Amino acid sequence: MESAIKNISQNFSNTEKMPVLFLGHGSPMNAIEENEFVTGFRNIGKTIPKPKAVLCISAHWETIGTKITAMQNPKTIHDFGGFPKALFDVQYPAPGKPELAKEIVENVQKTEVIPDQSWGLDHGAWSVIKHLYPQADVPVLELSIDYTKPPEYHYELASELAWLRNKGVLIIGSGNMVHNLGLIAWDKMNVDNYGYDWAIEASTKMKNLILNGDHKSLVKYDLLGNAFKYAIPTPEHYLPLIYTLALKNENEKITIFNDKAMAGSLTMTSIKIESI
Repeated sequence: MESAIKNISQNFSNTEKMPVLFLGHGSPMNAIEENEFVTGFRNIGKTIPKPKAVLCISAHWETIGTKITAMQNPKTIHDFGGFPKALFDVQYPAPGKPELAKEIVENVQKTEVIPDQSWGLDHGAWSVIKHLYPQADVPVLELSIDYTKPPEYHYELASELAWLRNKGVLIIGSGNMVHNLGLIAWDKMNVDNYGYDWAIEASTKMKNLILNGDHKSLVKYDLLGNAFKYAIPTPEHYLPLIYTLALKNENEKITIFNDKAMAGSLTMTSIKIESI
C-alpha cells in the first residue's frame, strides 16, 4: 500500500493535513432553511482550510460494489419527495474531479472501486456541502456505500483513503447517528432537542465510545443492545460515521457540534476530527 501511495501523481501535492467531518444532515429542508444546524455547518466550515476537493460518503448512494463519481460536472440529484418546489429548484453546480477519482481507483487495494458516470450529488452531499462552500467552487466527488458489505469492510476501506487528507481533500461522511424514520414523532417536530429514551441512550453511548476511541465497539454496533437496534434499524445513515472514524489518527482532537435530537428518533450530532 505504501509503495502504491508513493506513485500518486504530482497533481495532488502535499498539504497541511485536512480535518475529517461527519455531518448529521437531517431533513433535506436544511438545504434552504435557516436554523441552528445550518449555522453549525457554516461555522465549522470557517475553521477548515479551503480544500482542493471534497470526497463525500453519503447515506443516500447505496450500491452493489463500491463506486465513485468520475464525471466532470455531476448533476444535482433531488432524491426525495413531498417537499416544496423551492427545494427541488436548488442546484449545486460544483464540478467533479475525474483525475482525483482515477487516483482513488488506482490506489485502493481492498476492493475494486468502480468509476461512475451516471450518479451525481444526492441531497446527503449537496444539502450540507452548500453551506460549507456556497459558491460551489470546490470540486465534489461521492463514494458509494456497498450495502452488501458488513461494517468492518467500510472501516477498512476508509483507512485506505487516509492519504487524501495530506492532499488537500476534505472527507465528509453524511448521515445521522440515530436515524429511525419509522418512529418519528411528527407532533414533536418543533420541540427543541426532543429524543425518545432509547435515542438518547444510544446517542450518549455513541459519543462516549467516539471520545474514548473505541471504534471496535462502534463497528460492531449490533452487539450494543436494544437502544442501538432502534437507533440503527438500517445501516446506511450510520456507516458514513464509520468512514469518518476510520480516518482518525491517535492524538487527534474530536469536536462534537449540532448535538441535538429531533422528533424523537433522529439526532443531528456531527463531529470534526483534526490534528492538534
